[in-house]
Amino acid sequence: MEGHGDGKAVSNGIPPPSFQLPYPDSPEVITANVLKLTELAKDSRKQFLIKNLLVHLHQFINETSLTTEEWMDAIQFLTRVGQKCTDIRQEFILLSDVLGASALVDAINNPPVQGGTESSVLGPFFTEDAPDVENGDSIASEGKGDYMYVEGRVLSTDGTPISNAVIETWETDADGFYDTQYATREKPDCRGRVRSDKDGWFGYRAVVPVAYPIPGDGPVGELLLGIGRHNMRPNHLHMMIEAPGFRKLTTAWYPEGDGFLESDAVFGVKKSLVVKLEDVNDEAEARKRGFPRGSSFKLLKRDIILVPQKQSDETFRKNAEAAAKNAAA
Repeated sequence: MEGHGDGKAVSNGIPPPSFQLPYPDSPEVITANVLKLTELAKDSRKQFLIKNLLVHLHQFINETSLTTEEWMDAIQFLTRVGQKCTDIRQEFILLSDVLGASALVDAINNPPVQGGTESSVLGPFFTEDAPDVENGDSIASEGKGDYMYVEGRVLSTDGTPISNAVIETWETDADGFYDTQYATREKPDCRGRVRSDKDGWFGYRAVVPVAYPIPGDGPVGELLLGIGRHNMRPNHLHMMIEAPGFRKLTTAWYPEGDGFLESDAVFGVKKSLVVKLEDVNDEAEARKRGFPRGSSFKLLKRDIILVPQKQSDETFRKNAEAAAKNAAA
């Protein structure tokens, strides 16, 4: 019901269904009734999604003999997850991440295509306010960590260079924090937006990211403690790449050797995304690349292979058809 100008409560205007429903006098009838009512949805996809959600939800409640107290605990938990969200903190994304749901949705929607760079999870620390950075410039202010230079080319799966691809990139500083985690954040830092040149090349200065704990001061942190799971992510550099005619790619590079690679708290690491950082100890080279101090830096050199949208759509369609056949078998 909704409020009304004359003070009376009013319905949403939808009349009772045209079919008869038995009174919900047993668990079985409750489930049958709610599934029957999903037939009223005019959108077939929405009807399909809601029906399947309800089937599995009711099945879970029945299989676990869920108590009233446990159900209320779950509702209160989700309420606190919502209350923890702000404009720059998304606790629901964090919950989706630690449950493996984000990684699963990402894997289904971005099936591997021969030669294409694989995807990874977006994570809860992406922002829309990254500054535009010229090739060769830095995404991090001085003093944010050990120097790292990132370079490569953006290519199509057939090897054709892709010019003017937008490469959004973000990372932690040496203390394991994203800029949005600082109460005194005045401007974006350790994040930027570069574009590939006419030959597909890009390059920028950054800092070596470090392993870090996902926020543990909220309900998601409590959940992990309660089930005995660590809250660490291996060090990584985020990238999101867009170019007309190609599938948008959200991915990350994970430097090898991190102890949390195989047990990443959000299940984002794929073997193909684990990279080797080269040690460069050459003062002239460091100055050439724009680093103001020291004679050494890490080099992350990796090409990004984008998949044409038509090729991606066709792979997704075939996978969806195969999944539907398996479900029906």
